[in-house]
Amino acid sequence: MTTSLVSAEPSIAVSLAGDEPGRAAARAETSLRSVVAFGTHVDATIDWAVELGGSVPTPGRGSTLERWETLATAARADVAGARVLEPHLDALAILADASAEGHVTTADLARLGADAYSSWGVFAAEGEGVRLEARRREDGSWLLNGVKPWCSLADCVSHALVTAWTGPTERRLFGVAMQEPHVHPQRDTWVSRGLAQIRSSPVEFVDAPALPLGDDGWYLRREGFWWGGVGVAACWWGGALPLLDALARAAARPDADQLADTYYGTADARMWAARLALADAASRADRMDPGPVRLISERVRAIVADAVESVLSVADRALGPGPLASDEAHARRVGDLRTYLRQHHAERDLARLGRTLTHPISPGTT
Repeated sequence: MTTSLVSAEPSIAVSLAGDEPGRAAARAETSLRSVVAFGTHVDATIDWAVELGGSVPTPGRGSTLERWETLATAARADVAGARVLEPHLDALAILADASAEGHVTTADLARLGADAYSSWGVFAAEGEGVRLEARRREDGSWLLNGVKPWCSLADCVSHALVTAWTGPTERRLFGVAMQEPHVHPQRDTWVSRGLAQIRSSPVEFVDAPALPLGDDGWYLRREGFWWGGVGVAACWWGGALPLLDALARAAARPDADQLADTYYGTADARMWAARLALADAASRADRMDPGPVRLISERVRAIVADAVESVLSVADRALGPGPLASDEAHARRVGDLRTYLRQHHAERDLARLGRTLTHPISPGTT
């Protein structure tokens, strides 16, 4: 079988603690090496994510570090591969929370056609000019109508967790079977050069049967919502590691100058700080420290996003146009990372962090 990994590299499993990678990351590395065209063959990568998903720890239950190491390992292998894995794992964590709180049962999911072999997306974004609404029928069942934007792999996954408006200002989370005639992905709107194969397009729902999960606002009130956001940051960080490796090789060349050392040192320092932030957040999640989980998440995402932005910029300057023009894996990684990183909204997210600091969150709330 072919693989997108460089065979000469002995190991890509990632450690956030600075020592040996956890079992989950090592298991992810071993399994992804058998995937044909990991990250570029979407269906094969989805199958891998489903197979791996049940063995990856959920956040905040003692092994958060292993979970984020698994995501970083996948991103180190291929950014698009991690972009497939992350929402599937996020959905499984959400379903675990819903089950623990009595919001959903295995029988409920079975009626939706979902089981251990289902592949999941999480569609919670909103967009200007579109709206997805949920309507409760007299028999107590729910139907979704409208358009949901930014639905990644909507035409590939079997199921999704989707937020929909239940009133003027209230939203609720619903489970939906995506391969139904009531669901219409708009496939021709994704023109991105980064993450080109991970189509993220609007989906129209027309009287689509839906399974409610929790009450209005439950999805956003969960601590897991914020830890999920840090999981995305772990993907960004892992995706930048091969760029750091490329800078190290450039600095080690016999003809390297002081600038090559400076570029590498700059990138290493930023990535080291980001790693420490991720590791600290994982420790806090597992200790379940009382405190502003949202604030921790916002800070870590900002730190990691800044580090990865810096590495992308430094790599462009240090390595020049050569790898961008002639190294397919490098060029695709740069494009994929730049697109994925835009899940952090730059100065707008920093402004939100500033507002959070200005209006402190009470301990124990999100």
